Amino acid sequence: MSESIENRLDDAHASSLDHLDRHHRPDGASDRFALMFTKVLRWCADTFFAKRYGHRAVVLETVAAVPGIVGGMMVHLSSLRRMEDDHGWIRTLLEEAENERMHLMTFIAIAKPTTFERIIVLLVQWGFFIGFMLLYLISARTAHRVVGYFEEEAVLSYTLYLQEIDSGRSANVAAPAIAKHYWKLPDDASLRDVILMVRADEAHHRDINHGLSDQLAGRPGAHEQAAPYPEHADTIRLDT
Repeated sequence: MSESIENRLDDAHASSLDHLDRHHRPDGASDRFALMFTKVLRWCADTFFAKRYGHRAVVLETVAAVPGIVGGMMVHLSSLRRMEDDHGWIRTLLEEAENERMHLMTFIAIAKPTTFERIIVLLVQWGFFIGFMLLYLISARTAHRVVGYFEEEAVLSYTLYLQEIDSGRSANVAAPAIAKHYWKLPDDASLRDVILMVRADEAHHRDINHGLSDQLAGRPGAHEQAAPYPEHADTIRLDT
């Protein structure tokens, strides 16, 4: 990772980057459902997009921005009903949603989605919004675990995207203006620099959501003992 980009990562992000291959081992039926659901969506993304990582990012970041806004809304309403403090959950979840939205805005500028892909985004977003809201109502613990597993897959996807760029199979174009402004990147920043920042964000969201799920399960801190992602540990451990 270049000096200028490394300096843009705060302490929380840097801690997450120390464990890019972190994987939460499923514990119980709730976790196994969350992992299975994530694997099904991963298969769909791999089948539909293959190595078109820019276009994959546009669709998946649209979905990724949903959980934070749904979770923040649910916690907000619960806090109002119970007249209890939210302990910082609302701000954390809404900041996550905004961060994911900025990922989307960035990759729209890079990939320039087609009309067909925009229709797919519309359908997927509405379907996922309704499904995730129902899941959150049934089991917030499972919902946050799903997001944690989503983010594990996101870390892998962006690591593979980096491989494509480093191998020359994908062009390392200039970073769009919106990305340079959002992450305060230098004027000569490239797509590779942007992906490093996005991957750091995703690793941070992964740890946050696994942590929230652990709190709801009554075992805070359990995610810190998580093992490397068994299937992809070697892939993720790249020089950055």
